[in-house]
Amino acid sequence: PTALLVLGIQQIHVGQEVIGKISAAGQLMQCSASLDVLFLLDGSYSIGKGSFERSKHFAGKLCDALDIHPDRVRVGMIQFSSTPHLEFPLDSYRTKQEVKERIKRTVFRGGSTETGRALKYILHKGFPGGRNSSVPEVLIIISDGKSQGSTAMPAMQVKERHITVFAVGIKFPRWEELHVLASEPPERHLLFAGDADDAANGLYSTLSDPVCTATTPGCKVESHPCERRTLETVKELAGNYVCWKGSKQPNAVQASLCPFIRWKRVLIKHPSRCFRTVCPDPCDSTPCQNGGTCVPEGLDRYHCLCLLGYGGDIHCAAKLSLECGVDLLFLVDSSAGVTLEGFLRFKAFLKRFLQAVVGQDSPMSVGVAQYDDNVKIPIELGQHKDTVSLMKSIDALNFSGGRTLTGRALQYLAQHGFRSTPVFADVQDDLPRVVVLLTDSKSQDSVAEAAKYAKDRNLFLIGIGSSFMRAELTTVTGNPQQTIVYSDPQDLFNRMPELQRKICSVGNPEGCQAQSLDLAFAVDASSGVGPENFLRLRHFVRSSCLHFVVNRDVTQIALVIYGSKAHTVFALDTHTSNSAVLQAIDQVPFLGDSASAGSALLHVYSDVMTVQKGARPGVNKVVVLLTNGGGMQDAAAPAQQLRHNGILVFVVVIGDTERDTLLRVAGSPTYLVHISSYEDLQHYQGLIIERICEEARSPVNLCKPNPCMNQGVCILGPGSYRCECHGWEGPHCETRVLRGDYPRSPALPPRSHVQWSPRDLQHSSRALQHSKR
Repeated sequence: PTALLVLGIQQIHVGQEVIGKISAAGQLMQCSASLDVLFLLDGSYSIGKGSFERSKHFAGKLCDALDIHPDRVRVGMIQFSSTPHLEFPLDSYRTKQEVKERIKRTVFRGGSTETGRALKYILHKGFPGGRNSSVPEVLIIISDGKSQGSTAMPAMQVKERHITVFAVGIKFPRWEELHVLASEPPERHLLFAGDADDAANGLYSTLSDPVCTATTPGCKVESHPCERRTLETVKELAGNYVCWKGSKQPNAVQASLCPFIRWKRVLIKHPSRCFRTVCPDPCDSTPCQNGGTCVPEGLDRYHCLCLLGYGGDIHCAAKLSLECGVDLLFLVDSSAGVTLEGFLRFKAFLKRFLQAVVGQDSPMSVGVAQYDDNVKIPIELGQHKDTVSLMKSIDALNFSGGRTLTGRALQYLAQHGFRSTPVFADVQDDLPRVVVLLTDSKSQDSVAEAAKYAKDRNLFLIGIGSSFMRAELTTVTGNPQQTIVYSDPQDLFNRMPELQRKICSVGNPEGCQAQSLDLAFAVDASSGVGPENFLRLRHFVRSSCLHFVVNRDVTQIALVIYGSKAHTVFALDTHTSNSAVLQAIDQVPFLGDSASAGSALLHVYSDVMTVQKGARPGVNKVVVLLTNGGGMQDAAAPAQQLRHNGILVFVVVIGDTERDTLLRVAGSPTYLVHISSYEDLQHYQGLIIERICEEARSPVNLCKPNPCMNQGVCILGPGSYRCECHGWEGPHCETRVLRGDYPRSPALPPRSHVQWSPRDLQHSSRALQHSKR
């Protein structure tokens, strides 16, 4: 905790955030009750002219917290020193500005501090210009508390007349004397003039109940530990020193010890409690998204400091843009299950998302549908051409509150949601069609058939909901990668960049298409998997291959199956088309013995991902291990060896297995997918392919894995590499050096130092392989 320190006289022991709120609240307070307020200003020499000016400034600041008007708060002032002097009565001025101007013109008089006499003046004269006793009377004494005479009796008599007395310390106050002056309880009626905003807050906090009852919503009076200090000058015995004194005997002196006194100024502490009004500031609701920092400006305004890339609006929304051309239809749950609060949250999300992404030149057309028992499309696709009219239509959406029939809604949209009229009769609208489902309530009808019906009509489904909706949303979308789950209401708004990416991924071709990749599947065909589940694994490999363009220049695919031993079904360079790969997968047999994932990965390392078997230099390489988790104990070392040679190992495990073992094989949680059942495997295909394609786009080390054969050493150059051969020659050390006078190829020297580009190397490697066959 930090402390508000003002001249070392009063400390409130709270955090800096609360200090800011106290100060801000003090500036915004306004008491509008019927109230007579009389300032009693100490104008004695012990105060001095400088502190008197500070007292005047403080009195003026307190006036800001008072609604000064003849029918509401009246203010008067008395200055006291040797004698009290009425500066102006309570009925002199009608406005706040007039009172503050008059306070500024008050002249310092000087004299002794006769606080008791000033209180007796009030007992005798009352509140000059005040109203009858039905109006509460407040006396605000501003003094350092150092009175010449006793104040206890007149102070008690003033308080007995039901006058509320605030004792305000100025300069270095004598708090124990001010304590005597203040009303009960004194901790609520003692203030310090050094911080005018804080003191205004303290005054209002005490008067707020029952006098000034109009408090800002959400504000409350809180008690905080505080400490007041008095600066005192005290005598201190510093020790004794030798002094010389006269003696009875003539012409003689006597040595003696004399006390040595010095004066010292000390701060005496008075622990207490301070009562202050704390109001919620706009940053309490954490309005800044995506790591933005909220900076309050008073109690009703703020601004956000946004991280780089997040300044799409004042709340640090992502700087989004939907440059992709899609027909986008939002389907918003308006059933009783989602509640009015949830529906309004979805509306706010829609507005903020579309404000961030829809520009004048956006190629996207947007519509909004809502559903419960029935489905309505209040905003047809492409109905609005500008953001302002779109926002007005979203504002006009009303909560309906019926049953949650999500399946029926999806079927309705598939039939009626995208009936956009072509520009010309013979031109079909061929933009991708995207439905974004916003729901937080379990469907009361079946969603699986309706989702299949929608997808069969080329609708791309994206589901958004809270975490307990994950399973149902995945059933709707058919792919966890098309499901967005948020952890709490605020987290929903943080998901906007993710939604933007998913919408724009629709128009892009699936798989890695343009990216070169050497991909090997290692499939567990052991008895632990069983023949039925092996067919499911085989089907998964088959459908995954459909996402890639198989040829020599883009994606090469190899397949290995394993039990106790590993077998290459086909190598990377065996098949040059998708149809040939699919046909070969259909012929893969079940093995049925014990499993050894380690021997499978070792086989991939030595017999699949090699230049001899068609692996291409300069191309990313991925191994996908599909297993039930059996026989993984010996797999960590070969997996590490593959990674060391630049080959990514992606582990897909179905069933229960020791996670630590799996992590050692995968090397990172990013490359481990744990699936509970073989039936769920299909739902994770999109995720697995996306991760593989991320790897295909990452930078390549041309020497990993080593493209040089026969123990040749790969040496990297700028954008290329060369092989240093021993006893062999050729660009990849593929030709043995013959002894004797046998003529060598004129094109290549014995040890090649020729610079090759990755493309040249691929074609050269391919040519060499074909010549060997």
